[in-house]
Amino acid sequence: MPTARETLLDAAFTVLGERPWTAVRMVDVAAAAGVSRQTLYNEFRSKEGLARALIRRETDTYLAGVERALTLAGRDGGDPGECFAAAAGWTLRTARRSPLVRAALTGHRDLRPPLPDLVSALHTRTVAALAQAFPRLRREDIAWACEAAIRLTVSYVIAPAPSDEAACLRVGQLVRSLLVWPAR
Repeated sequence: MPTARETLLDAAFTVLGERPWTAVRMVDVAAAAGVSRQTLYNEFRSKEGLARALIRRETDTYLAGVERALTLAGRDGGDPGECFAAAAGWTLRTARRSPLVRAALTGHRDLRPPLPDLVSALHTRTVAALAQAFPRLRREDIAWACEAAIRLTVSYVIAPAPSDEAACLRVGQLVRSLLVWPAR
């Protein structure tokens, strides 16, 4: 059973899906959650406090999903391209579902409170995961491949491919083409 805080964040996310954050009112969020506006203020103190909590939840969920996608693809025997393609698929699905993640990935820095730099966090996590999973690859090569793959993935967030599968296939091919497997 979700906590009261999670219920309020779910309600805020629902309202945010219907209108831009500047048009979201605390009374709308409270109504969507089925609580009084005072209950909402008691939990978050302000609209900015609610926004911070919602942004944190969405970005934490997104980054945990990236790590899960990378891990599962690697566990299933995937090469670095397949691992990053799995992360790209998660990114595309999440950006479609979450306006906050989409805004953070595409560089909307003028919002208040400011969105985190998800692209840097994505780069850091993908490089670390791939370096750990594929220790024979040079970390600088992994970093370069991840940077290029992230740029391509974000371009698919902005201008979708005919399908997520097609986009992920291209991202995987890009990563493979940029990584040179060391001789055994």
